[in-house]
Amino acid sequence: MITAFVRFLELAVLWILLMRSVQPADLAVGALAAVAATWVSLRLLPPDAGRVKLAALAAHLPSFLWQSVWAGIDVARRALSPDMPLRPGIVTYRTSLPRGQARNAFATITSLLPGTVPIGESEAGISYHCLDTSQAIAEQLAAEEQEYRKALAPRRADG
Repeated sequence: MITAFVRFLELAVLWILLMRSVQPADLAVGALAAVAATWVSLRLLPPDAGRVKLAALAAHLPSFLWQSVWAGIDVARRALSPDMPLRPGIVTYRTSLPRGQARNAFATITSLLPGTVPIGESEAGISYHCLDTSQAIAEQLAAEEQEYRKALAPRRADG
């Protein structure tokens, strides 16, 4: 319930900032829009995965930035080298993260691993398009998930 209230407040403040008006009619429309947007956000991104600890996530930032740079170099090297062997394909990584914000953030982070792009998800896990399926993709993803889990706080009881 607290999650819904916090999302509602964030969306209502966003409405006020965008409208730059606190007229009663504008506030009434904004409140209705914030209620509707809160309802949609709770359906699309359920609050089931806990919170992120910002300090732990910030500690992972240097590794994240390095992987981003390395991913760019790796893709450029493969694109410019005519004899670079590619074995493209789909790898489904079976994550233990529940669907929602935590899994979405993990997919975003892992999109910067060299040669991988998340392309979908299911209950089974996250599907990645990979440039070279002979690499240890699942092992890389498992290591990333272990680091990412350090930044997650346990799920709150209030949901």
